Amino acid sequence: MILDLHSHSIRSDDGRAKVENYCQWIRKRDLPLDGFVLTEHRQWDAESDYRALEDEFGLLILKGSEVETEYGHVLLFGVNDDLVNAFDFTRLDLPLAEVVAAADRCGAIAVPCHPGRVTVGMCAHYDTLGPCDGVRVIETLNGGSRGTENEEAIALAEQYGYRGVGGSDAHIVSFIGRCATSFENEIRDMDDLVRELRDGGGYEAVSFKE
Repeated sequence: MILDLHSHSIRSDDGRAKVENYCQWIRKRDLPLDGFVLTEHRQWDAESDYRALEDEFGLLILKGSEVETEYGHVLLFGVNDDLVNAFDFTRLDLPLAEVVAAADRCGAIAVPCHPGRVTVGMCAHYDTLGPCDGVRVIETLNGGSRGTENEEAIALAEQYGYRGVGGSDAHIVSFIGRCATSFENEIRDMDDLVRELRDGGGYEAVSFKE
């Protein structure tokens, strides 16, 4: 099962894609995706209901978040009321260790994304801040990465023994599915996704960039 774990809709401040348009693009282009996760910037979108689109297009549409820490940006999967109340999602300088610990405590998982990206990725910050305890999974393939950013992320994962996932980081329709994560087991909901990321071993980052 293949899921794009990192995407943004118009609910993000810099997103320019409607969720329905992502679904239409996936089907029109016959992309090898079974679904995607909306990780809106600095917020938890508790209101949007995409079940009708799931039924219409036969895609799994899940919701996560992307928050900002002193080590760079971090994807959150398994957001619930406990996690929403654990820290301020709108802050630009959240302590990564606290985000990781809060996610673990609340039954979620924190996944640093685009680690090789300047300023907003964790690779450069490891040089000055050192490694962060509790990190288990990072995004090793990002569809918006440039130059050697993905290679740097892969090297970081190999150095510290992190598992790797992939996501497109799509902000426009045509970017959806550029990178994704392939799971051996079926993912039916967010609980399945969190369980696989935290405890499973049957997944890997994949790239469909042309």
